[in-house]
Amino acid sequence: MKLVYRLHLSFGLLLLFILAITATLIYPLLLDTLVDNQRKDLREQANQLTTLAVPTTPAHQMEPALLTKAIPLAPATQAVLMSPEEKVYFSTLTGEKATELVELAKQVDPATGISQGKDGKYIIETLTIPPQQGLPMTAITAVMATPLSAVKSIQLALFQRLMIILSVGGLMAFLLSVVITRRIVNPLTALRKELKKVENRRFNEVLLIRSGGEIGEVASSVYHLAGELDKYQSTQKKFFQNASHELKTPLMSIQGYAEGIKDGIFTGDKAAKGLDIIVNECERLKKIVTEMILLAKLESEEGIFHMDNIPVQQLINEAMERINPLVVKRELIIKVDRNGNPEERYITADREKLLQALINIIGNAARHAKKTICIRTVAGEHTVDIEIADDGEGISEQLLPLLFQRFAKGKKGETGLGLAISRAIVERCRGEIAAANLPGGGAAFTLRFPLSR
Repeated sequence: MKLVYRLHLSFGLLLLFILAITATLIYPLLLDTLVDNQRKDLREQANQLTTLAVPTTPAHQMEPALLTKAIPLAPATQAVLMSPEEKVYFSTLTGEKATELVELAKQVDPATGISQGKDGKYIIETLTIPPQQGLPMTAITAVMATPLSAVKSIQLALFQRLMIILSVGGLMAFLLSVVITRRIVNPLTALRKELKKVENRRFNEVLLIRSGGEIGEVASSVYHLAGELDKYQSTQKKFFQNASHELKTPLMSIQGYAEGIKDGIFTGDKAAKGLDIIVNECERLKKIVTEMILLAKLESEEGIFHMDNIPVQQLINEAMERINPLVVKRELIIKVDRNGNPEERYITADREKLLQALINIIGNAARHAKKTICIRTVAGEHTVDIEIADDGEGISEQLLPLLFQRFAKGKKGETGLGLAISRAIVERCRGEIAAANLPGGGAAFTLRFPLSR
């Protein structure tokens, strides 16, 4: 069953349950309330009857015939005024009925005010007025009665109206819940369709579902996730294409020279030269495969990084020593600028791997610099920047956004994984890496790391 139908069914059953509980509780409570009100009314009427029935002077006699006109009683209400000896002064009933009512008054339940008669239950209230000094009459007792059936008919009428009101309110609440449920479920249904696209790897077809609250946040996350997965998928495709191309070229060269030497096409010096090329291409293949394996480990495995507090300047000096043969060969000058701050700064990183990243970046600068490489450190309150700049031709604007991707191709057609490996190492050491062209020419790589606490 679909979610929207389950929600409708659940809310409908909940409303029915609430209505049933309400009816079960209200129906007897309504009767108790009506009985209490009726008893109160009977006591008030009894008090008024006895007050009018008692003469105000010795010469004044009670006139029972005028009592009914003075206090109009409800059609179902019966009244009896009598003396302590049960002599009836006034009654709305015939003699036998009046006597029966007096007997019922003696059997009434004090807690409920109800007594069982021959023709049904009655609500009975009895009020006695003591004799007044100087007046001819003795004590007067008023017995007031109303059939319980009359109260129950009122109870039923009120209950029916109340249930109609509750039913209409419940129906309106159900309709409102349908509207609200649709507003909640419709985005979820649309989101499910987009997730199906993600499941089928159709990342570029995923649409952003507009909605509010947590559903909107989830939809936005799914949309951005699909975008990242699409980029990752495209990057992977390009990587495998480039990797296959990079591996295919030396393999074809090795195969060609090996077959030529085997078939006797290359002999003597040509065969020796072919063997040298085979060896060089094997070394190239080994380097590419090693870098690919290293990059895969850097991006996936967790246990290969061993973090420690590292002095930044000491790390830079060691990288300069490692790259010094290339610098000397190209007759370059390396300038180190500590930005006027001689104090050593420490970062948390894997020393050997971060050293490899610095060597890759400084080596890249050495291959493109004309005369000078400048290494500058800038320490902030919470971070330290390492800037490696050269005075070469700079980076093409087309290559700049793709510079740290695998097998990014440079101006002269060179490709490799060095900068991709450097980026992976820096990011795993909680750092950031960026590249930009300098206004005066050349390129600059900036590595930013949080300072150790």
